Parts: sequence; structure tokens; C-alpha cells
Amino acid sequence: MDQGLLDFGRLDVMRSKDRQLIWWGRSDPAYSRNAIMIQALDSLGWEILYFRPHLSAIADLEATLRIRERPTAIWVPAFRQRDYPAARRFSRRLNIPVIFDPLISSYDKRVFEFRKIQEGSRKAARLQMWETSMFSSADLVIADTISHKVYFEQELGARPERCFVVPVGADSDVFKPQLFHKKNNPPEAFFYGSFLPLHGVETVIKAARICPEVKWTLLGNGALRTQCEDLASGLSNLHFENPIPYQELSSRIGKADVVLGVFGTTPKAGRVIPNKVFQALACGRPVVTRASEAYPAEIRKGDNGLHFVQPGNPQALAEAVGAILLTDEKLEVKGAQAYRIMEEHFSLEQITTQLNNAFAFLDDRLADKSRR
Repeated sequence: MDQGLLDFGRLDVMRSKDRQLIWWGRSDPAYSRNAIMIQALDSLGWEILYFRPHLSAIADLEATLRIRERPTAIWVPAFRQRDYPAARRFSRRLNIPVIFDPLISSYDKRVFEFRKIQEGSRKAARLQMWETSMFSSADLVIADTISHKVYFEQELGARPERCFVVPVGADSDVFKPQLFHKKNNPPEAFFYGSFLPLHGVETVIKAARICPEVKWTLLGNGALRTQCEDLASGLSNLHFENPIPYQELSSRIGKADVVLGVFGTTPKAGRVIPNKVFQALACGRPVVTRASEAYPAEIRKGDNGLHFVQPGNPQALAEAVGAILLTDEKLEVKGAQAYRIMEEHFSLEQITTQLNNAFAFLDDRLADKSRR
């Protein structure tokens, strides 16, 4: 079955089961966060049925016509806030829980990251109130980092006892340990992404000016790429590459000596662990990224294949990259340390365990409800 389409026939003959979940809304199941959550759900024994309504706003009416039996729960995936209200209405009719995995806050993105809405305006207040109604009413809220959990609770009304951290991780079918190679000459620091404000690409470019002995490569496209090309004018040790297919990223990471994370100074940049960090760790490449409390405390200490620098500080970035690439230190050791972090904290096994902890809370709550 095409994951983007609802299998109406299967839903019409659905029978009540202990673990049958409706993946609700107009999402992309192949997106990294969604794909990994689907793998984890499958590992936990959940049967997933995909409901992609024609119109998000009235999807509950469509679901009433199509879904004739009672599923166990509804999952509203990453970025699909506009699908949530209809999913919540439908869940109340059937008295089943809604699990909300937003990944980001629309309020945070539109007001503070892209500044499309003025902070403190009535429009901003309405947007925050609209999103708070979702976070506060969900039976489970899944946050990707501890920093996002705190934000969801303090700013958007998520109930602490219902909010659980499940990291994003990396698709292990795509991102695999890469063979170690002799250090490039010159050694390469590699960034890839969509050139968003939170990435702090201008910090990378300024660091390249400070550290000319290293080749700095920026792969991708996005709103700020042209601006970044202008900023990099005259830099012979910095190169831009165009986007490549997702399936080729692992081998491209394997050609680099160090992978760069994000260096933005915005509050959101401090709350996320970007996909590229997980993916580079999974490929066994050392990573340099901005310091952030989004990472587990035990890996924020010391020199372990994941190196943290002050956000927005090109001097600190240049020194960190130079310390790794311009010394005789073996990159194999750094790479092995990086991969160990992935296995111990962000592997699919770890993600599945943490998701299972969230479901254990939900199971206990439903059991208490049934005894009343």
C-alpha cells in the first residue's frame, strides 16, 4: 500500500485490536522523523493504518464515513498541527487517545525563527493559544529533546506527566558506518543542510577565513544560500555543492573528515539536535556543533567524537576543527567514539525503548480509566 494513501478497504473491515493505530493527516511518512517512528512502532507491535484526508480541517467528517470500527489510538505526526483539531474531535467521539509528535512549534517557528509574526502581537497570541490547545489536550506529547519538552510544557501547556522525550535518530537503512580513509589533503570539514537561520552557516564561513588550512564544503540549498555565497566571496578554501539524493548522503559523509552541525544563536537552535548530527554519528564521523542542553548531559562532557563550541563563534569553531584535523590524532578513534554515542543514546533500539516508556504511561492511564 502507498503510505500516503488511506487503504479504505482495510479500515472498513477493521476489528478492535490492542495495538491498532491511525497515522492521521497529510504528512510525509518517508520524512526522517516519521520513518523512524514508524519503524519503532512496528517493532512495538503496532499495526499502522494511514489516513490521508482530502481536507485537514474537516477530516473528522471523512473519517466518520470511512472508519467503521474503533482503533486503539491516533498518531498526529511531525509538522501536522493543522491536522490535529480534526483528529482530536474524532478521538473524542470514539473515546480513544491522541498521540502528538509535532517535532517543532508553529508559534516558535513563525514568531521567533522566521519572524513572520511580530512577537507580542495579537496574531502571535492567537497562534500561541491555538497551539496550546493542542499540546494541553493531547494524551501523549512526544518531544525530540529534553529542551523541547521543557519548552512545550512552559510555553505551550503540555502536561509534564504526559510529555516524553524520544530522539529523532537516523535511518539505519541509509546511514551506516563508513570505512575510514586516510585524512584528505587538505582535510575536509563538511556541512550539509537547507541553509536555515538556525544553522548559523555564516559562522562556518567566517571560521573558514580563520582556518585556511582546512577545506570547508557546504552542500545543499535554501533561503540563505545566495547570501552565504556572497559572504564567502574570495574564499578559495570554501566550496559549495548542490543537493544530492537522500540515499547518497551516507557515502558523501564518508568522504569527509569532520561533519559540521549547527551554530545558530536563536533559542530554537539551542533546543534541537539536527538530523545531520544523528546521521553523521551513525556514519562514524566526528561532529562539531553548537553547545546545547538538548543533548544528554553525559555526552556534553569531554572529548568523545561529538565536540561542542559556543554558538555564533567562528573563532571557537575554527579552533575546534583545526584541533581535530590539523594534528596527528587518528580520525578512526574519533569516528569510533562518534558511532558509540549513536549506539548508546540514539539508535533505533534506544528510540524504541523510550517510545515504549511513553506507551507504558498511556497503557496505565487507560487501565485506570477502565477501572473507574
